[in-house]
Amino acid sequence: MTFSQQGSTSSRKPGRRRSPLLPTIGIVVVLLILFVIFSQVYTEVLWFNQLHFLDVFTTTWITKAIMFVGSGVIMGGVIWYMMHIVYHRRPVYVPSTPQQENLDRYREAIEPLRKVMMVLLPIIIGLFAAASGGSNWKTVLEWLNRTPFGKTDPQFGHDISFYVFTLPWINYLVGFATAIVVVSFIISLVGHYLYGGIRPSQQRQIAFSTAARVQLSVLVGVFILLQAIRFWLNRYGTLFDSGGLITGAGYSDVNASIPAHSMLAIAAVIVGLLFIVSAVWGRWRLPVIGTALLIVMSIVAGGIYPWAIQRFQVKPSEQSLESTYIKRNIDATRAAYGIDAVKTSKYNPSPTGKPGALRKDTETTASIRLLDPNLVSDSFRQLQQIKQYYGFPNQLDVDRYNLDNEKQDTVIAVRGLRLNGIGSDSSWYNRRIVYTHGFGVVAAYGNKRADDGRPVFYESGIPPKGKLGKFEPRIYFGESSPKYSIVGAPKGAQARELDYPSDTAASGQVNYTYQGDAGPNVGNLFNRLAYAVKFQDEQIVLSDAVNKDSQILYNRKPRDRVKKVAPYLTIDGDPYPAVVNGRVKWIVDAYTTTRGYPYSTPQTLDAATEDSSTARAQNVSALPQNQVSYIRNSVKATVDAFDGSVNLYAWDPKDPVLKTWEKIYPGTVKPVSDISGDLMSHVRYPEDLFKVQRSLLGAYHVKSPGAFYSTQDYWASPNDPTAPKQVGAKPQPPYYLTLQMPKQSNPAFQLTSSFVPRTDANKTRSILTGFLAADSDAGDQKGKVSDQYGKLRLIQLPRDAAVPGPGQAENNFRSDPKVQSALNLLQQGDSKVEYGNLLTLPIGGGLLYVQPVYVRSAGETSYPLLQRVLVSFGEHIGFAGTLDEALDQVFGGNSGATAGDANAASTKGTNSPQGPEDTNGEGSEAPASAEKQLQSALKDAKKAMSDGKKALSNGDFGAYGKAQKRLSDAISRATAAQEKIKSAQKSSSKSGSDSGKKSGSKP
Repeated sequence: MTFSQQGSTSSRKPGRRRSPLLPTIGIVVVLLILFVIFSQVYTEVLWFNQLHFLDVFTTTWITKAIMFVGSGVIMGGVIWYMMHIVYHRRPVYVPSTPQQENLDRYREAIEPLRKVMMVLLPIIIGLFAAASGGSNWKTVLEWLNRTPFGKTDPQFGHDISFYVFTLPWINYLVGFATAIVVVSFIISLVGHYLYGGIRPSQQRQIAFSTAARVQLSVLVGVFILLQAIRFWLNRYGTLFDSGGLITGAGYSDVNASIPAHSMLAIAAVIVGLLFIVSAVWGRWRLPVIGTALLIVMSIVAGGIYPWAIQRFQVKPSEQSLESTYIKRNIDATRAAYGIDAVKTSKYNPSPTGKPGALRKDTETTASIRLLDPNLVSDSFRQLQQIKQYYGFPNQLDVDRYNLDNEKQDTVIAVRGLRLNGIGSDSSWYNRRIVYTHGFGVVAAYGNKRADDGRPVFYESGIPPKGKLGKFEPRIYFGESSPKYSIVGAPKGAQARELDYPSDTAASGQVNYTYQGDAGPNVGNLFNRLAYAVKFQDEQIVLSDAVNKDSQILYNRKPRDRVKKVAPYLTIDGDPYPAVVNGRVKWIVDAYTTTRGYPYSTPQTLDAATEDSSTARAQNVSALPQNQVSYIRNSVKATVDAFDGSVNLYAWDPKDPVLKTWEKIYPGTVKPVSDISGDLMSHVRYPEDLFKVQRSLLGAYHVKSPGAFYSTQDYWASPNDPTAPKQVGAKPQPPYYLTLQMPKQSNPAFQLTSSFVPRTDANKTRSILTGFLAADSDAGDQKGKVSDQYGKLRLIQLPRDAAVPGPGQAENNFRSDPKVQSALNLLQQGDSKVEYGNLLTLPIGGGLLYVQPVYVRSAGETSYPLLQRVLVSFGEHIGFAGTLDEALDQVFGGNSGATAGDANAASTKGTNSPQGPEDTNGEGSEAPASAEKQLQSALKDAKKAMSDGKKALSNGDFGAYGKAQKRLSDAISRATAAQEKIKSAQKSSSKSGSDSGKKSGSKP
């Protein structure tokens, strides 16, 4: 017995042992994938917790998870149940036919995979549904926390919140249910066919098993019932139709489409119930007939009938029949975009400038901004960049500061860090540990220039010096900050972060160790591993520069930080810096938006806010491409440039959308009373909101339905006449400036824009029709909100007057022979003339256009210098070295804009193209003398340009400034000499003519 057992054992072949390598590799791969996913979530938790917005992250992710899991389980569960019914209710015996034999072979082939498919298919389909459900997390949160608007739509009488919060949720549920039913029907149909529940009969008909008939009947019935709900909801959808004359339900919608959809909904309910009854009844004839009738009814009642009403009843009398609905569209659009409170007034500008006409506008003229933030960036860069690793944005920002007890319009920028300045071959240590922050703020007077045309800085240098007082100058968070930096070190450790270069320091630079609390700690190995995975950078783990006190800074752009902590907000494209309470703060405007405001005309945000400024400024980000029909500047946000802290302030606490999200994320938005006085003095009206509003006011300044229908008074923003060729025809951007509008009691910091007639979708005429200004003074340094802030003032010019618009004013400047003669002198050699922003100001009883003229020499290090100012008022043009001189030229020698007496003012015009004529009676000698003066001036101008170019190449800005001053003087003398020559020639011609007349009269 023992022998037999041993023999049996010895005769058995040993089985092949599986290698543990492949399972081990698989487990490792799965663990790595899970750790990568975990690292992304974990680092997000650290980041949100650092900013004290962890509730935003947890609420968002919990909602996403519930929607993801819930949608996936429901979809997958229903699909599994449908497959389960198909298999377990399959026919036991199926009559043999050629077709059935083929199906038997298919069944045999897939039978081994049936159990896998019963699990795998629901999971795959469920994942698709889960992804869709997770992406709708905002919809469910808004519905659960909805806030009434307190306004109702004019058609159905529902509160606006129904359309903004409830209707999107219902539409999602109906769509989700429809997807479940459709997928279930397809799977059930295929399954019953494979298992013989649906088969061809010998009478050339299709035979259904009882299970197949019941299952498919119920699914079809539920599908049609869901379509009944869709028909009913489509009634509300007519309030958002924008394919016709207006947005919203018009006459044919109200009188044909809406009643038709109501009838279709009732009919669909009846047909759906018939299908469900047929599951028990066993006959489909009646529900099939009902379905055919429903299809015919939907074509006739839902399409042909409304078309016929529109074509034969509405079109012949469209203006009168649509009047009520046009009014609804006008009222809703104006309310939804905050333009219903625009203060409109008539303005009839004078075509001639009388002496002293600007005496009442001295504060406005004294504040006229001559520095163009689009042009002087190069000047800031060459004069204040200091080192190649610092930089300024292509478009600078405009703000105002209280200097010497006076508000001063300012062009301002931070000196940001640009890693591309240290070279792409720089070490990881330099890029992540040494170069971590920018340094300082540079600010210049908006209405001043140095003698040589450079900006006049009142805050500049490294370390910064000027009138802004003492503040923290380090810019760790900005628009050009690196992707991430690692900062901080133990107390007493050697400082490694480059602060700024210095000749007094032993190493030639001042270093710094970060002292703030701005980023998650990466002092432990686990956090370093997580961030190494997040940024795919092993140096975070390997480098000995990372210590126990190290912090990692990322998500450093102001817009990105605000968007992450407030994902429900749309962020303005251009945050701007301000020195507030000893810190540099980025002020970010944020909007609540929705597409669900009935009867309001939708706007595509990126298209409505695009202009020549956004097209050429890399630091200005475009708004998203989604459409909105409601917008509010409900939140003002700040981002600290040193520690990255984010504060949200409820600027419009009555906004229902903001109220809803405050319920979702309680405590994340602070009351406006928390805004300090220093911060309040820098809050301004948001530019992107203003662009959207001006885009709509082009049509919706018209309140009469009849006038709106005729479209004869539609406006548009003029194209920017100063835009570079590579930018193309883009609208002129709005401009911030201090201005006192007609009938306004005091000057204010305002955002302004002009209007010209709109002839069609792409063309405009250059006649000015309107001018819009938004009061941008939010409050004073005591923190009190101004009751004038945000007030929109629109002045309308006479419809029968041809007042020059910006394009025509620019054309007049370029074509004026005296101006061209002077510009030709400025463009001698390699110099290039560049035209600054063309400002429009309704002052002095008329319209004043002001444009700075810059001159840029050749070379990579060149930058524009403000050399002349162009001014026009009516038909009069002034062109001089200063604004005061140019204004005096167009106002009879004394504009009244300066404090000087009339005689002093009038003498300023003698060195300009419009200086006084030579009336000394020496017409024959004056040309020869003036000719000598002209040649001498041209020679001096040429010498000054040569000296200036040489000084600039040597970096001698003092000598360059003196050369520019000599050039300016030479040009003034040359233009004056030209005027003398022309004047003398005119006088001589007139004298000869008069002499001829006298001699001809003698007998």
